[in-house]
Amino acid sequence: MSASPSSPRIEAAARLAGASRRSEIAPFIVMDVMERAARIEAAGGHVIHMEVGQPAASAPSTAREAARRALDHGRIGYTSALGIPSLRARIARHYGETYGVEVDPARVVVTTGSSSGFLLTFLAQFEPGDRVAIANPGYPPYRHILTALGCEPVLIETDAASRWVITPEALLDAHRRKPLKGVLVASPANPTGTMMRPQALAELVRTAESAGIRFISDEIYHGLDYAFPASTAAAISPEATIIHSFSKYFCMTGWRVGWMVMPQTLVRAVERLQQNLMISVPTLSQIAAEAAFDGASEMEAVKHGYEENRIILTTGLPAAGLPEFLPVDGAFYLYADVARFTDDSAAFARRLLDEAHVAATPGVDFDPHRGHHYLRLSYAGAPDEMREAVRRIGDFLRKG
Repeated sequence: MSASPSSPRIEAAARLAGASRRSEIAPFIVMDVMERAARIEAAGGHVIHMEVGQPAASAPSTAREAARRALDHGRIGYTSALGIPSLRARIARHYGETYGVEVDPARVVVTTGSSSGFLLTFLAQFEPGDRVAIANPGYPPYRHILTALGCEPVLIETDAASRWVITPEALLDAHRRKPLKGVLVASPANPTGTMMRPQALAELVRTAESAGIRFISDEIYHGLDYAFPASTAAAISPEATIIHSFSKYFCMTGWRVGWMVMPQTLVRAVERLQQNLMISVPTLSQIAAEAAFDGASEMEAVKHGYEENRIILTTGLPAAGLPEFLPVDGAFYLYADVARFTDDSAAFARRLLDEAHVAATPGVDFDPHRGHHYLRLSYAGAPDEMREAVRRIGDFLRKG
């Protein structure tokens, strides 16, 4: 049978409709949970949002006022690809004030949130095929972005014995099996909320660099530390890459502004990438971000609210029926073990949302191996909502 005249046209259309292989990455499940919660709210339901790491508070008033003044002043144009010089200088000053570490403003790069920071640093430091270690469980976009760029994310399992962080021994063991080009560590971590003690972080940085492994430190939850003060890798090595954001401590998620502290040798590479990929970070957000440092007293009050929420959950959830969770050191996450109730955390989270109207993120978003037994709960909301969430979760678990 001869092909129909339309066959070449159909084949061409099919080729045009197909997505690239690099786009075939897993979804960020928390965003799907948000969408499902939005549908419930649109139908009149009251959902308690514990699925997304988004502060309920607004950006500091100093940031909002600076943005208003800038809008009133007139034109908002492009900035330098590396960021407004005064903002870069203010970020560098922050390291001296907070950690007692001197950072050259020339090493500071302003980014469109931490998300573009990860993209820029991966592009600047790794080639397709390079292997980059990350902790498991860990933030899903680490592995998704690496995969989209043709790199290989290497999951290093963590457990209670290691206090849920990558150890030097585990890193070197993975490196011996097949060489690593980089390692990315977060402290406080997402989804666990656990932190690395200063000595543990220093040992890991030095071990990585001695083995020729680039070290990337995700510090976007710094400022939100409760068990002990967070340490910065900038105090340990000038060759470490620091990724930070105004989203969490400064409550500026939608402003999409963050920063990196780069090794001096990589600044020009990142600048070239930023010039071509983003041109520059939104000017209004940069202006607001610089002023946000003057709103620290407001942000400390917000942090005290998280500390109250942390107590509400760590004391209330065991009584409600969820007694097992990882160390709740920092950030605003509690990673709960739900193995006694389910071996399918995605289905469990759907039921919790549909029946109790509590939105939580299933552990499979963060851990493809053991996440079916875990649930992440964000406590970035108001204390009254956290108390109500505990009550609803208890009722849900008792119903079975």
